[in-house]
Amino acid sequence: MVEIVETVKEARTDEEMSALYESSMKNLHEGRILKGKVLDVSEDSVIVDVGLKSEGKVPISEFVGRDGKPKVAIGDVIEVMILGREKEFGLLILSKQRVDQIRLWEKIHRSLNEGEAIEGEIVSEIKGGFLVDIGIKAYLPMAHADRKPVKNPSAFLGRRLKFRVIKANGKKNNVVLSRKLYLIEEAERKKKEFWKNVREGDVTFGIVRKINDDGAIIDLDGASGFLPVEEVNWGRVSHPREYLRVGDEVKVKIIDLDREKESVKLSIKQLRPDPWLKVEEKYPKGAKVTGKVVSITDYGAFIELEKGVEGLLHVSEMSWDKDFKNPRKILSKGKTVELLVLEVNKEKRRISLGMKQLLPDPWEVLEKKYPPGSIITGKVKNFTDFGIFLGIEGGVDGLVHLSEVSWSRRKLPISELFKKGQTVNAVVLNVDKEQKKFSLSIKRALKQDPWTGISDRYKSGDILEGYITSIVDFGIFVEVEEGVEGLVHISQMENLKGKKPSDMFKIDEKVKVRVLSIDEKAKKMSLSLKDLD
Repeated sequence: MVEIVETVKEARTDEEMSALYESSMKNLHEGRILKGKVLDVSEDSVIVDVGLKSEGKVPISEFVGRDGKPKVAIGDVIEVMILGREKEFGLLILSKQRVDQIRLWEKIHRSLNEGEAIEGEIVSEIKGGFLVDIGIKAYLPMAHADRKPVKNPSAFLGRRLKFRVIKANGKKNNVVLSRKLYLIEEAERKKKEFWKNVREGDVTFGIVRKINDDGAIIDLDGASGFLPVEEVNWGRVSHPREYLRVGDEVKVKIIDLDREKESVKLSIKQLRPDPWLKVEEKYPKGAKVTGKVVSITDYGAFIELEKGVEGLLHVSEMSWDKDFKNPRKILSKGKTVELLVLEVNKEKRRISLGMKQLLPDPWEVLEKKYPPGSIITGKVKNFTDFGIFLGIEGGVDGLVHLSEVSWSRRKLPISELFKKGQTVNAVVLNVDKEQKKFSLSIKRALKQDPWTGISDRYKSGDILEGYITSIVDFGIFVEVEEGVEGLVHISQMENLKGKKPSDMFKIDEKVKVRVLSIDEKAKKMSLSLKDLD
């Protein structure tokens, strides 16, 4: 490297000045490299002050860039080489390009031998690679343009990037570059630097490189970190794409490090205070709250009370109607609702909410509105082995026990007597709001006790038709009208010949009988199968 002359300090006397001037003139020889300051820029040259009252000029062409415009301004400090001196005016003839070439090849050799990066602009695509302007035209093989195979070469044109020199021949002015090698070495350098300095709990910035269902990969400039979906936000996150986009710069906290496996676990939500720490104070049991529906399932809905705090509104707490099964009938995503806090568990991060508790309890209404003996109208909802359920107002079901369906003792299927959805009248027997039981009777709403006035309707000796409702060892019971049964004793049967009544008769068999006696008060009627003529 040619020695660079330093600026001579100002002399204190004329003698000293003269001596220094004579000495400096000897050093202003051809090939000397000096630092100078630009004094003037004209159309054809640049005047440079190189010190000791010496000035020189550089052709303006040495400052022209690839765009054809000179890149120099008055006041710039530049390096120049002395090529000679003008005879007419004594100005030094200087060159900036000569120095630039020397400095460029020094940089090329440092990159080749010491691994120093060199910067350049990719200017064109040629066979097998690119031409890169690093001060001279250098060759970048396609295989060395990136760490991955290049699929779109045109995307590299015009980009100013960093490279490593892998071959250089100064005599032939040939240079071969590799961006791939630079990227590999730079990544390894950054990786060592990262693991040397990183600590658990550090807060840093990274770039989102990939997003999948369970989280995101974050480039930390030296390492890759994993951001699990549950660490994106304190609240519900269905998918990381709700909050992240590939290429985003994000602020993250390092929450776990495994130096052996070189794995890094990250969090965004832990950069903010955990909202559940004060949830018991903000949402005590019994408090009225307002929230937004963020998710609806078959079993209920999740309500966002604030960012990071959600509660569950179970389907059973939405309506007093026991048969209510579809939350989507009354709720929609994004809807704001008023609710009651039922339970809070800070440790398990659970809040149970209720909606029906803010509505009038239908059992309170029923007890006041329908005292025993009231007539009520309902629709048949379903049948059971022990009765019928009628749907009443407010989502309450009333039970009509089998014994209260009909006065008749005949065991006819209920489904033959009623149809689902059929509207019927019933008498209220009892309302038990504590046990949530509503007892009804259909038979009492239809008519009075059929035994009332039975003595006026039938007389001893009347011949009647009826259905066998029960068979016992001592006879059979025959229903002569709905709810009115009489006994035919075996003594009033003919031609048994030692057989039992069950051998001679069947349930629901239609028979003719003769009335022997009636006891209306005791609700008894004696019948006979003899003397029917």
